[in-house]
Amino acid sequence: MEWTDEGIVLGVRRHGESSAIVELLTRAHGRHLGLVRGGASSRLRPLLQPGNSVSAVWRARLDEHLGTYAIEGLKLRAATLLGSSHGVYGVTHLASIARLLPERDPHEEIFALLEHSLDDFDDIGSAAVHLIHFELAMLAELGFGLALENCAVTGETTDLIYVSPKSGGAVSRGAGEPWRDRLLRLPPFLRHGETASELTEQDLQDGFRLTGLFLLRHVLEPRGQGHSDARAGFINALMRQQARAAISGP
Repeated sequence: MEWTDEGIVLGVRRHGESSAIVELLTRAHGRHLGLVRGGASSRLRPLLQPGNSVSAVWRARLDEHLGTYAIEGLKLRAATLLGSSHGVYGVTHLASIARLLPERDPHEEIFALLEHSLDDFDDIGSAAVHLIHFELAMLAELGFGLALENCAVTGETTDLIYVSPKSGGAVSRGAGEPWRDRLLRLPPFLRHGETASELTEQDLQDGFRLTGLFLLRHVLEPRGQGHSDARAGFINALMRQQARAAISGP
């Protein structure tokens, strides 16, 4: 058995004295593990860092075996990504969310979204938006997508500013006003067909609150899990950055 594919490194663990088991999210073969001989060496360690894009050749005698990877670097982002606290937390959280995908099941749209997110991760505000969009996409991919294009009450497609915490459906301003204290806020950058204005701290907090609720309820708690520490670390880093920006002013 053999195939060649592009992959993004999600994680690595030492195996024996010199090898490593590498977990990739590949474009066409999904989340896939393999043994890299010499993966603990000084030559390969820089390649096998979370967030890096690699070219991987996987070989095994039988399809169900762990198999081995021969890996070459394509885009080595890790040095930049891991140079900031938000980058460390963000990449770790993205990897933990990607691990919710079943092994060896292709999810090409998720792969493309993860790749795009990592390519635009320098600015903490942009990174936060990418994280929220990735969490929304993962909810949809796992069968729990939110219905944010139409009002769940009236069917309207405009002025959607709330989300029902029960159904995950958008709610328009008029329909939701009597129950606004019970509804989640839908931030402008997640409103269908609407161009978001300047991001505010409240917008980002609302985005994380929205995705966090449904990820916890539908995906994590049924598996006996909670949100990763990395997610909380990223949000804290974001809030500290926003606070510093507010103090320093324009």
